[in-house]
Amino acid sequence: MKVVIAEKPSVARELARVLGAKTRKEGYFEGNGYQVTYAIGHLVSLADTKDYGYPFWSLSTLPILPPSFKTKITDDQGRARQYKVIEHLFKGADEIICATDAGREGELIFRYIYEQSECTAPFSRLWVSSQTDKALKEGFANLKPGTEYDNLYAAARCRSEADWLVGINATQAFTLKYGQQKPFSDQEGTRRQPVSLGRVQ
Repeated sequence: MKVVIAEKPSVARELARVLGAKTRKEGYFEGNGYQVTYAIGHLVSLADTKDYGYPFWSLSTLPILPPSFKTKITDDQGRARQYKVIEHLFKGADEIICATDAGREGELIFRYIYEQSECTAPFSRLWVSSQTDKALKEGFANLKPGTEYDNLYAAARCRSEADWLVGINATQAFTLKYGQQKPFSDQEGTRRQPVSLGRVQ
């Protein structure tokens, strides 16, 4: 079975129609040798500081520089259920076709899911700039090896990790130093309003 993963449900419906996967299932479409499923944005993302052993915010623990980055499934229950659907389909797939958006972020969304699920099935890439039937059919007829997009994934992951490093450390530092005393608790019990900072802020 070939499993196709799109970035959002609306795109998955279009892909399923073009591929002839007419049977609707829970979280995917099936038919004509395909299972067409979808992410709902970032189902997998970089882990939080508490996952590295920092349950509280404290200036004494900054900067937080993980030796390697972990990923985790979203805490949102509805989206986590969709991740489980994808994981199940990936485990039974003979081949996976990445049909997330053609760009750095779309590549990252797919690769995080692929790696989190510990999938080993080979994958190829649908790379199209148009959602017309003609463009999609031509794209599926000319799939690219997934490895051709390894550098795109590396660039996306690098940016994601840089955002984490700057955002986590700067936000914690400025919140603890300058945050108004409102609904946030640090290790000492002081309540502060978070001061959000990041790479582009």
